[in-house]
Amino acid sequence: MTTNPDADGGVVPSDSAVYREVHDSLGRMALVSADQLFSLHPLSGGVSSDIWRVDAGATTFCVKRALARLRVAADWRAPVSRNRHEVAWFRVVAGIAPAAVPRILGDDEAAGAFAMSWLAPDDHPVWKSLLRDGTIVAASARAVGDVLGRIHAATADRPDVATAFATDALFHAIRLEPYLEATARVHPDLAHALATLVATTASTRRVLVHGDFSPKNLLIGPQGPVILDAECAWFGDPAFDLAFVLNHLLLKGAWRPAARERYLDAYAALVDGYRRHVAWEPWDALEQRAAALLPALMLARIDGKSPVEYLVDERDRDAVRAFARPRIATAPARLHAIAAAWSTA
Repeated sequence: MTTNPDADGGVVPSDSAVYREVHDSLGRMALVSADQLFSLHPLSGGVSSDIWRVDAGATTFCVKRALARLRVAADWRAPVSRNRHEVAWFRVVAGIAPAAVPRILGDDEAAGAFAMSWLAPDDHPVWKSLLRDGTIVAASARAVGDVLGRIHAATADRPDVATAFATDALFHAIRLEPYLEATARVHPDLAHALATLVATTASTRRVLVHGDFSPKNLLIGPQGPVILDAECAWFGDPAFDLAFVLNHLLLKGAWRPAARERYLDAYAALVDGYRRHVAWEPWDALEQRAAALLPALMLARIDGKSPVEYLVDERDRDAVRAFARPRIATAPARLHAIAAAWSTA
């Protein structure tokens, strides 16, 4: 979900319950007056929240409200309190890399909603769309790795951040269970290996983790990447963010096989941009955890609760399974080894 996708279904009627709810929320945020009218446009792209573009006179911004039940086929529920941590993540990161996040305009804890700046799609395209359409630029991937590395480095081992983002239960509910544990139920022969990954990830608390660091949540703007959707924010394992985004660059190669090598060039550039910031622990240790997580996340996006929507051909899905399964059973130690093997898979 982004702050700039196309509108889904026109304008929400001003006499509807949704409009009144959003109007009341914006009033509590002091963004509109009691009698001020505005246009409300539902936006596409997400499964975990409602998001609207608001046009209020000459001002345009976005409002986001968390859902208790996510829009996926499986019964996937998560506490709407994650909205509070998302706002807090944006505010922490604004102090580290201000150009890398939208500006928070207000938040309404009672409604589980907040407002943020609108980023026009003409100059802030979604990275997923660029990758899909063949605009695969290594410099953009390196910048993505760079900003992720800066965020992790600036928050590493900080007690204040650890206290503010002690969201272990939430992270388990919206990441470890629907991805790794759900996949273990489909592949019981891998259950022990996946359970070990869950335990290692859950017990590693070093940096402020985004948790959904994916091309769909990254805009490529004139000042560099802009990061969205921090609902999964957690003080935890940096390897999760790194493996999560690299997974998408691998899966895009199953979707667009003619561009697989270019996706792998972006993969290498992202790792390079990230690695130069790692000083809070030995790179080899972090890389080993990321390399172990990566094939598990590949399989999770096929057989977990949130499968990627673009791999619909069962032959492609089977190819991912065939690649990921043995590397879950015997975890690789190096990210470049995974890329090299995927190049010829």
